Amino acid sequence: MAKILIVDDEQNIRRVLARAFEKNGYEVSVAENAHQALRLVDEFQPDLVLSDVVMPGPTGLELLKKLRAKYPDLPVVMMTAFGTIPMAVEAIRSGAFEFLTKPLDMDSLFKVVRHALEESRKPQPRAKPKTAPTAKTVFIGQSPAVKAVLEIVERVAKTRATVLITGESGTGKELIARMLHEKSDRASGPFVPVSCAAIPETLIEVELFGAVKGAYTGAETDRIGKFEAANGGTLFLDEIGEVPLMVQAKLLRVIQEREIQRLGSNESIPIDVRLITATNRDLEQEVAARNFREDLYYRLNVVHIHLPPLRERPEDIPLLAEYFMKKYAAENGRALERLSPETIALLQRHCWKGNVRELENTIEAAVALAPPDADTLLPEHLPPHFHTTTGK
Repeated sequence: MAKILIVDDEQNIRRVLARAFEKNGYEVSVAENAHQALRLVDEFQPDLVLSDVVMPGPTGLELLKKLRAKYPDLPVVMMTAFGTIPMAVEAIRSGAFEFLTKPLDMDSLFKVVRHALEESRKPQPRAKPKTAPTAKTVFIGQSPAVKAVLEIVERVAKTRATVLITGESGTGKELIARMLHEKSDRASGPFVPVSCAAIPETLIEVELFGAVKGAYTGAETDRIGKFEAANGGTLFLDEIGEVPLMVQAKLLRVIQEREIQRLGSNESIPIDVRLITATNRDLEQEVAARNFREDLYYRLNVVHIHLPPLRERPEDIPLLAEYFMKKYAAENGRALERLSPETIALLQRHCWKGNVRELENTIEAAVALAPPDADTLLPEHLPPHFHTTTGK
């Protein structure tokens, strides 16, 4: 019987979680603060700790760091309210197994706990991914559209299924691709992003599949392509709609045969790559216009994830703006801690044609324009064009 220690300053949450875990066959102990939790870890010797992030006294993050130092193999799962996403990111950096957003989804909670216990029982200590999750690997939002996207990510991350991510520029397509990789069984392998739009048409074949010495003028050594570089991991082809038809045919063969041939060679090289692609184009229209192969489209579109533009999820703007504000305030030594209601209202009225990327740039500029001692981001700190246009 696995032993779970629940740490939360709210009595009702402790009681509800304890009953749920006991009902599912776990032995449970509870603590209302970090001090009590540290004592109970020594006495109760839990197999897993489930802790809130924000608590009076030492925070959940401080508790996590002490547990990591004394019990490096003890899995710790953190819980956080939606407004403390940056703190949860820091928890992952500090060694938390996972963080979950309140209100908790019990099915997701038990799934995470089971996975954490399985990992901790393996003969070798649980290794961290090569690259610990950072702010770039967190997709922030509480809107129904974002929740639907993240649900699909959770469902398909550990499969081999090819994923097609669509959405306007700046909506976070590479972010979702990275999340799929980090939540997969390939997380310890490479994640190789490729911008197909940035590669000249004459070079894209070499970039993807590689070349042998002498295959073309200037090829003085063998060259490894992106597929080989991503072997054992994930290859992310952004702007897949920009790939020329000739290369599309070769790409289709690679997907079907799971092997590549370098340019100038007849030797087939087996590859083990999870392929994720993205585009801001309507590929069905491209297929109808004969600009994109229909057979390749269906090979890529096994699982489809569509990212909505920011203007369709205004409820996420305060979360994103606060996240970017704290990020750039920390980087620039500013004291900013909050956004004024007037600033939030102004941001929510903006059209955001550049989506999340435009919002991030705007907040970075606002942090730079705000006085060094300001603790609140005000409308007058926003870039000048916010005071002359609505952005629509």
